[in-house]
Amino acid sequence: MTTARAHLTRDDLAPLAREALGRAPATVTRLRGGSKKGVYRLALDNGRTAIAYVWSPEEDYWGPVDADIRDPFSHASGLGLFLSAHDLLTELGVRTPRLLFADEEAEHLPAYAAVVEDVRGGSLEMMLRSDPGAARVPLARLAGSLGVLRECMSAGYGKAALVAEGGKPRGNSCEQVVADRAVHDIAQVAERDPRVREARDALTERVHELFDAVEPREHASLVHGELGPDHVLVTAEGDPALIDIEGLMYFDAEWEHVFLKLRFGPAYDLLRAADLDEDRMELYRLAMHLNLVAGPLRLLDGDFPEREPMQEIAESNLRRVLSLLPGAS
Repeated sequence: MTTARAHLTRDDLAPLAREALGRAPATVTRLRGGSKKGVYRLALDNGRTAIAYVWSPEEDYWGPVDADIRDPFSHASGLGLFLSAHDLLTELGVRTPRLLFADEEAEHLPAYAAVVEDVRGGSLEMMLRSDPGAARVPLARLAGSLGVLRECMSAGYGKAALVAEGGKPRGNSCEQVVADRAVHDIAQVAERDPRVREARDALTERVHELFDAVEPREHASLVHGELGPDHVLVTAEGDPALIDIEGLMYFDAEWEHVFLKLRFGPAYDLLRAADLDEDRMELYRLAMHLNLVAGPLRLLDGDFPEREPMQEIAESNLRRVLSLLPGAS
């Protein structure tokens, strides 16, 4: 049996809260769902709440990973990536929870941490389930935010922090990076699942076919990278506020829209964009589903506690992968 991880307590987080909010929290609640960082709600005795983000090995269920910032898809975690993304989104006028304090020297915890406002309107995912009609307002505003991101372009691609520093990413193009990762994901999943082991050659050939059909492009747009409705909070005014922003990068807008369509389902119609390249969409669709098999399976190799949802994600995406092969019924 795997020993449960010891997460932070009220006493642990008290120094950080005092610095950020002026007093220790009355209660602390670790929020579910995080796999790369700890997310804690700090509740004060005056009714005020805030959110603490904590980046530490104890909070990261992915274990030792490649965190090379030159790889657009390397582990998107850490205070540096968060601050870079937060500053850029704020400059563009794209809403994200306001930063209240960043512990850049790890003075108040044995880890880097930040405290942000607590947006208490719930996630857009919850609103789409409970009141789809009311969700149309934040969805329309989210479409506007996506337009702002798409218009923010760079001649180069890569993590926003890398591009800001003038760094050079791995690879030669967005589509080449995606295709290479897809082939790697096929190999990893083939080691774990006989269905992919049997289809490995056909899947690899299909990735190469789709890659060869993509025409070169000279620019990249700003994308969130993993923008599902669970990564959008709704403010009291009905505005969308983006969270889990550490993966912000300059990349093809098609990558974002493949994920948006997958995660938002019928609600994607309000987010749909014109002039997307269908050849890129086809390559990225297959690559996205492959990664949503490989990633959860890697996570399940460790001690991530919410195992059933991860297993369901891997299985549903594996079925989609196999359905995308030519001749699949």
